[in-house]
Amino acid sequence: MEKKRCAWCEKDDLYRNYHDNEWGNPVYDDETIFEFLVLETFQAGLSWYTILAKRENFRKAFDNFDYTKIAGYSDAKIEKLKEDAGIIRNGLKIKATVTNAQAFIKVQEEFGTFSQYIWDFVGGKPIDNHPKSLKEVQATTEISDKLSKDLKKRGFKFVGSTVVYAHMQATGMVNDHVEDCWKRN
Repeated sequence: MEKKRCAWCEKDDLYRNYHDNEWGNPVYDDETIFEFLVLETFQAGLSWYTILAKRENFRKAFDNFDYTKIAGYSDAKIEKLKEDAGIIRNGLKIKATVTNAQAFIKVQEEFGTFSQYIWDFVGGKPIDNHPKSLKEVQATTEISDKLSKDLKKRGFKFVGSTVVYAHMQATGMVNDHVEDCWKRN
């Protein structure tokens, strides 16, 4: 019998695999949290599918999402990334990734881990919204608004409330799997 899934992921196997194996699973390690932050930054204004399809290219281009390396990228490296057809060649988003890596490290220094910082916004455990359908899934919440403002205050770029909420969904800070999705059972 075929698994019931959230309707958004039924486009193809790339989406289904992402939904089944990653989306909404709580993530507590800084490396994976940063990876999703980079991907969400590039997703702003584009489809998530586009980003997922280029994910391995992003991984290669951005040194396996190693924020300590990315924080030190030179102008020459940034220019090289702008020419990489395998990723989204948006100069502002590329520069934001470097800025965000630097801000990420500062948050780690203050809180011990970025995970500790970000999960504090939801009290350390996922918020389960129990949506009955995709129509009930919000694009932003009071918490994503608050987190977005705090990230911006700390120097992060491309972290509007919608991007932040998508990050919260991807990293399992919120559970927005619809009620008949197999991931709920």
